[in-house]
Amino acid sequence: MEFISNERSHDVMAPPRLSIVIPAYNESARIEATLARVLECVETRHWDAEILVVDDGSTDNTAAIIQQWMARHPQLHLVKNPGNRGKGYSVRNGLLQAAGEIVMFTDADLSAPIEEATSLIEAIDAGADVAIGSRWLDKQKQTVHQPMYRRFFGRCFNWVTRRIIGLPFKDTQCGFKAFRRDAAQVIFRLQTIERWGFDPEILYIARKLKFTIIEVPVTWGHDERSRISYLKDGMKMLEEMAEIRTNSIRGRYDQAIAAMRDTSNMVTPQVERADHVEAR
Repeated sequence: MEFISNERSHDVMAPPRLSIVIPAYNESARIEATLARVLECVETRHWDAEILVVDDGSTDNTAAIIQQWMARHPQLHLVKNPGNRGKGYSVRNGLLQAAGEIVMFTDADLSAPIEEATSLIEAIDAGADVAIGSRWLDKQKQTVHQPMYRRFFGRCFNWVTRRIIGLPFKDTQCGFKAFRRDAAQVIFRLQTIERWGFDPEILYIARKLKFTIIEVPVTWGHDERSRISYLKDGMKMLEEMAEIRTNSIRGRYDQAIAAMRDTSNMVTPQVERADHVEAR
């Protein structure tokens, strides 16, 4: 993997308060609009933040576009995966390299507006270890609804996560989640699923570790350009739910947690980076 940092001076600033991770695969058509929206939000809300875009082996010019934007925005960084590994791998790769006190990820389509990160941050500040955005806690916050068949499959998948791995949440799949950095460093090092089914696994691991998880209603609008196939990818996610269940029954998560002994040893020290924008 490769981390392309925006280091243009020798004046090293303290790690930021917030890290925003954006997984991206062949996003050349919309990545500029996404970056513009995120950077504008960071500036207008005076967030002390860094932005890490994780390129998942794109075959278009996604990475080149990001590097062009990096020349003008020192808080922007590029992380390159070793080929196409999947969304779960991308999120893990980005969050484990993030330096913020609070680390979060959001989908490149910004179906949940980046401004809604305020709600996740507030939940973390109130004592949560993990804050997850939910499309179903307040349906009135949905600005563009999914087609009926997508809602049906989504509800079926949620029912499966409740029955098979015991997750009590209304929405495990919303790509808008935040973590205390030390919690993320442990959770994501235990993650084994690298593609679409990673969300339930990281929540399952967080519960195993007895982290406090808060579900937060967020504004959300369906994007028709979503690449997920509810038939093909849905079947794969069901296989991954079975894998989580099997790992649990065989005690693999318990063994991995026990092997850590002192989980603080797994937390990577915060990386100091040059040219961070100071909080105003």
